[in-house]
Amino acid sequence: MSENVIEIRNIIRDFKLGQETVHVLKGIDLDIKRGDYVAIMGPSGSGKSTLMNILGCLDTPTAGSYNLNDKDVSKLSDDDLAEIRNTEIGFVFQTFNLLPRTTALENVALPMIYAGASKKERIARASTVLTDVGLDDRMDHKPNQLSGGQRQRVAVGRALVNKPSIILADEPTGNLDSKTSLEIMQLFDEIHDKGNTVIMVTHEEEVAQHARRVIRLRDGMIESDKLN
Repeated sequence: MSENVIEIRNIIRDFKLGQETVHVLKGIDLDIKRGDYVAIMGPSGSGKSTLMNILGCLDTPTAGSYNLNDKDVSKLSDDDLAEIRNTEIGFVFQTFNLLPRTTALENVALPMIYAGASKKERIARASTVLTDVGLDDRMDHKPNQLSGGQRQRVAVGRALVNKPSIILADEPTGNLDSKTSLEIMQLFDEIHDKGNTVIMVTHEEEVAQHARRVIRLRDGMIESDKLN
């Protein structure tokens, strides 16, 4: 197994809008090592969300190769991509994306259902993860009974439950006040300290300062790639 969890080469992503072709990503090369902590930044329209969607196997590139854990995922079928999304990648979204009528424990356990884990395994693992993210006293609460920060902690727990290769966070503090944002970023720091690979898209410099490495995109290309 190589030291890189992600290797992308000459990734191009075009979108057709009527007769016009919009070139969103224009040949991106990127290596991300296991255990890295990366922030992807850039102005609106720079391609950062498109790159995040490709890294998360939510979208496929028009051209180029993407190796995740030594497997070329740029050529996989939709079913294979769905399996990789569930087992290899933990997603954290700005809007939390929790199921409103289910408890924190059930929300966290959900990816394990798709992975085929038994009910006993699901409850045990989800309980452990919720304790790790500081919500051991909120397991039976539904999202509307939780604060924004607690909901994001549930979302982080759900991302961790299948022990993925990478955690992908898209504007993880976008809907939170500054005090809660700091608490969530400290949680990401702890997750990284435990050996997880963390990649986040953010437009906030103070959030990016938590990462070890900051990649800035402009006009569909990498403008800079620097260690913090």
